[in-house]
Amino acid sequence: MSELLTNEATTYLTTEDVAARYRTAPSTIRYWRHIGSGPRGIKVGRRVLYSLAELERFERELADQPAKKESA
Repeated sequence: MSELLTNEATTYLTTEDVAARYRTAPSTIRYWRHIGSGPRGIKVGRRVLYSLAELERFERELADQPAKKESA
């Protein structure tokens, strides 16, 4: 994993860190950001950073969604 960025109250992860957390490719995280369905990041210069609190919010949101029914 790349270096975690922190301030006094918040830890931020890079796109690569988030991809590793969700066991997917960084391009998938970028795509989610593009279509507006993934965790919200903040842009710092050329980087997009994601707070741990935001990732936890996103995970709670996913957990609260009803399971999709498969069509017959």
